[in-house]
Amino acid sequence: MVSPELIRRYPFFSGLNKDQILILTKAAGELIVDIGHYFFHDGDELDRFYLVLEGTVAIVCQIPDRDVEQKISDQLIGTIQTKDVVVTTVGSGEMFGWSGLIPPHQATAGAKSLTNCRVIAFDCKKVMEAFEEDCRFGYLMTQKTAQVIRERLRDLRIETLTYPAE
Repeated sequence: MVSPELIRRYPFFSGLNKDQILILTKAAGELIVDIGHYFFHDGDELDRFYLVLEGTVAIVCQIPDRDVEQKISDQLIGTIQTKDVVVTTVGSGEMFGWSGLIPPHQATAGAKSLTNCRVIAFDCKKVMEAFEEDCRFGYLMTQKTAQVIRERLRDLRIETLTYPAE
């Protein structure tokens, strides 16, 4: 179990009461990963959301790799070669994997560690069961998650505007 004091120090969890923090600690586990680890890929079903304690995680979208010759037949059957484009990065104290909390619980991008990372992984099923018991808890967490979504949309818009067209 993760310490309540550890979770309490991060702004994402501000405004939650002692009982709500305790629920989160019971649904949490610490995870240490090496550089290049994929937490999830675009389209994966998510059952966890994460808080970065140490390190940097890239939120990535896959696009067709323009540096590789793509056969028309591969394009038709959906097996073209792709590459990751970093939409934004997530560092210490920031949350990612929000799709695990929002139906249909399917990742809208991938997440890959850019450095060795230490994160807390929260079991979304346990957390969402607690939301049913304490609607205020669910409301607060949904508001916080919506703020993360808003920031990611802004980052994606900026990335789209700066990505060179060919």
